[in-house]
Amino acid sequence: MFTRTELEVKSLRALRDLCLIQYGIQAIGNPADKASYINALLTFPVIACKQVSENKGLKSPMLSQVEALEATLEAMGTPTPEQSALLKVTMEGRKLEYPARYSQEKLFGLYRVKWHLDTALEILGML
Repeated sequence: MFTRTELEVKSLRALRDLCLIQYGIQAIGNPADKASYINALLTFPVIACKQVSENKGLKSPMLSQVEALEATLEAMGTPTPEQSALLKVTMEGRKLEYPARYSQEKLFGLYRVKWHLDTALEILGML
């Protein structure tokens, strides 16, 4: 991450901006002191990793929740050949005239949901 040496050469304002604006973390101690921001920047990775191991904040879903996502994905089915063709032309930027465009947009939205669910389950399987 950061080294103490690279942080010590930065101004108080630069350290404050790094903490508050770029990373959204608070100074540890007096906000008028550079050391407070340096300490925050040096320790936040360790704190974040400890929080992961303690299941604080962002955490993995339970098996039953993953299974519910899998069931949802299965319930969505697969596109028919005609729907697949419509999805392909949609991805090429072609649009149907209204009112058929509403169905085209709904189909594309469902496809995107299915794709994102599939991607999410794939990533969760890697964790």
